[in-house]
Amino acid sequence: MPPRLHVDTPLAPGAELALPPNATRHVQVLRLQPGDALTLFDGQGGQWQAEVLAMGRREVTARAIAHEARDLELPQPVTLAPGMPANERMDTLIEKATELGAAAIVPLMTERSVLRVAGERAERKAAHWQAVAVSACEQSGRNRVPAIAAPQPLAAWLPGALAAAGPGARGLQLSLDATAPPLRSLVDAAPAGTHWVLLSGPEGGLSPAEQQAAARAGFAPVSLGPRVLRADTAPLAALAVIAALAAGA
Repeated sequence: MPPRLHVDTPLAPGAELALPPNATRHVQVLRLQPGDALTLFDGQGGQWQAEVLAMGRREVTARAIAHEARDLELPQPVTLAPGMPANERMDTLIEKATELGAAAIVPLMTERSVLRVAGERAERKAAHWQAVAVSACEQSGRNRVPAIAAPQPLAAWLPGALAAAGPGARGLQLSLDATAPPLRSLVDAAPAGTHWVLLSGPEGGLSPAEQQAAARAGFAPVSLGPRVLRADTAPLAALAVIAALAAGA
């Protein structure tokens, strides 16, 4: 199977381009030669059969040959909005959420968040996580890279969150409340194609005030069951449930 590589240049039949640095290193490590096959995707949908044209010490040139209309996106899009877990767990969350099909990810800072960033540091974090998502798409076969937003405060994001996701978007907040309905009951009852915006807390969860604010903004509390999941596990488990239900699994 040819290596799959992301490029940030729109492709067309016969288009020739210099591969970006990460893709260039990948091709060089594999010791590919002119004429060897590649699979390229530009995030515009589908993927391209391509070939290596020239190998240089610092640059690799490729040519797009034919487009394949291959789409692996979820029938019900999901935007994840996790309270950022500490340490390197956010990298893993981004990677696994991309593999599972998240359409977008919005890292949030909440009252109980340990990780807090702003300004240039927040932009650097977003760029790093976007690169993690690109790598996960290359590995998993996805041809659309989820957009990773810069970290932002929950209070700033909540008011316009559902409107930003588009008409008919539905908000869910993961809850430890034993009276919250199971996630499956809301997903099963939703119209086909519903865009879900899934809010989850950091270590320690959302504060009572944040839960109330989320409810006022249209985020319905839902449960994943009686066990307490880690901050980096809960949103992935919920995303997997939605993906499986939307696919009829």
